[in-house]
Amino acid sequence: MREFGRASFSIRDAPRPLRLIYGAFLVLIGPGFLTQMGFQIGRIGVTPHAIAVYYRGSEAGDVMAFPKTFGQLLEVTHAHAFVMGITFLILAHLFVATSASTGFKAAVLAGTFVGTLGDLAGPWLVRYGAAWWAWSVLAAWALQGVGSMLLIVVSGWECLGHRRDTSDGIQGSGAG
Repeated sequence: MREFGRASFSIRDAPRPLRLIYGAFLVLIGPGFLTQMGFQIGRIGVTPHAIAVYYRGSEAGDVMAFPKTFGQLLEVTHAHAFVMGITFLILAHLFVATSASTGFKAAVLAGTFVGTLGDLAGPWLVRYGAAWWAWSVLAAWALQGVGSMLLIVVSGWECLGHRRDTSDGIQGSGAG
């Protein structure tokens, strides 16, 4: 964490052990996002109608679906807000320390944040607002998914890159 405190911190310039730790974190966080996507596709569905039925309930179709209760939404939001917030914080810190352009970083971070916020708020809007809010849930999932993928891939690429400067003055000679 001390490394993050330096104004000029760069993943590419970090010592190899630190880059390995960051890379390992990125490898471990990847399945979390993949299982989230699997949950969204497999359990909820990826159409506005499926999302609305999941949160609002329905008596149409083969199986009756009950609307999510206030308590159910509160429990899920509580757990996800903490985990998603910490995950975003760590990924954002790593991403900011890459060599990507400032504009690209700003766009990806803003999109990922908006998508994450939408993922937290969307179920409430669908359940207690209107079914058409399901479109915003889909948009939030897309923003969060693409943004998170970019945070992971760009940061991971930097972890594998050549170190530009080492303490002994020898230029890095390989990918790591």
